[in-house]
Amino acid sequence: MAFSHRCSFCPGGKGQCRAIEIASSLRGGSRVLARPVSVFNRPEARSEQQALLPVSVASLLTRGFQTSAISRDIDTAAKFIGAGAATVGVAGSGAGIGTVFGSLIIGYARNPSLKQQLFSYAILGFALSEAMGLFCLMVAFLILFAM
Repeated sequence: MAFSHRCSFCPGGKGQCRAIEIASSLRGGSRVLARPVSVFNRPEARSEQQALLPVSVASLLTRGFQTSAISRDIDTAAKFIGAGAATVGVAGSGAGIGTVFGSLIIGYARNPSLKQQLFSYAILGFALSEAMGLFCLMVAFLILFAM
């Protein structure tokens, strides 16, 4: 396909822009699509661009980035699902605390003379298990409010 145009963006200015050749052949040789995309970013080219294009296409080129209501609803649902999945770890923390103190009672019943040492181990196990539950809650709140 022989296509010739003159612009300052082509190498040597001799019409060797392959992308513009393809775009113009798709559009049927429109003058607007026969220009590089960077020309559209200049303020003086906007009025000419809007004059050459139909109204709907011109409004699409100048309209900013927008998300649809459906996309926002999906994002909100994903946040709630992720936060719910992150809070499942709190149940594991509760089970861990129950196991720690259940083991403390069994250990004390077997050997009452180790009461002080067993209690210090139980407090350490309680703190670590509780920390994991708090980390799960922190991740859930980060998913809900920071993203």
